[in-house]
Amino acid sequence: MRLAMQFLIISLVVSLLEGQVAAKPKPLQIYAVDVEGGQATLIVSPSGQSLLIDTGWPGFNGRDADRIVATAKLAGIKQLDYVLITHYHRDHVGGVPQLADRIHIRTFVDHGPNLQDVKEPREDYAAYLKVVANARRMIVKPGDTIPIKGITVQVLSSAGEHITNPLPGAGGANSYCGSDPEPPDDPGENARSLGTLITYKDFRFIDLGDLTRKKELETFCPRNLVGTVDLFLVSHHGFSESNSKGMVWALHPRVAILDNGAREGGNPVAWQIVHDSPGLQGFWQLHYSIAGGIDHNVAQEFIANPEEDPDDGNYIKVSAQPNGSFTVVNSRNKEIKTYAR
Repeated sequence: MRLAMQFLIISLVVSLLEGQVAAKPKPLQIYAVDVEGGQATLIVSPSGQSLLIDTGWPGFNGRDADRIVATAKLAGIKQLDYVLITHYHRDHVGGVPQLADRIHIRTFVDHGPNLQDVKEPREDYAAYLKVVANARRMIVKPGDTIPIKGITVQVLSSAGEHITNPLPGAGGANSYCGSDPEPPDDPGENARSLGTLITYKDFRFIDLGDLTRKKELETFCPRNLVGTVDLFLVSHHGFSESNSKGMVWALHPRVAILDNGAREGGNPVAWQIVHDSPGLQGFWQLHYSIAGGIDHNVAQEFIANPEEDPDDGNYIKVSAQPNGSFTVVNSRNKEIKTYAR
């Protein structure tokens, strides 16, 4: 009888432990794909749904599309539920036709018509429309959400407009306003970037595309309408036309990822603003920045592609838990760091 009771107790304990293991939440996965100074950020929800933000460059024998598809395979997904185009510059939208030939895309998300009447955006927007004609399309505005189970994807900026009401917990005065020179107007597509805040319970990730300084400050000054974030994808690949101190320091990111190329982005001024952001615990780069030199690059272990040539297309992966903790991994050297809440 005693043995039977002991066996029952052991069985109950094992069942409880198995239940705890089974109940462990799946992470939110974020991959910064190397598209040589453009953007391609793959997000996989704990539910298994996928969102790709931008598609890199056209040409190069389908290099960027191939890298995105390889990353999708690594993440265990066979289709892209959403492809979000921040704006119609070639390093963001140019890869759409090649990507659509390689993987099924269910829905495209964008800010509406091209708003920069010059040759390349006109051509790339026309090529984009040909692909979108065979898929579902969502045109979104600030305040809209993209319906992905398990996470919240909220539109902060689109087509030159931005949210006007603070998000929950935000709206306080921004003490960093006034620390930047008056930014110029930007009539191009960068200022129309579709920016999003992605939330997985206590974890917050912001991606504003190539949004430029004047539009940044409209959202963060005099009040910070967004609040703080855990992870910041450095805007505009780290060009100084973006990444105002009034925005970056107000976001108070715990970790930043710079999706630069060796010769695209990584401007020393923008790099320094991010590097000096109060409370920053980690800074990672897709490439060593030639413009940054020895003083404006992170340590080599945090750079996915430290050499300009050959370039292996190494990526940076983030795995986030609902309590706000997350890990970052450099695929080149398997350098891994965990940022606890």
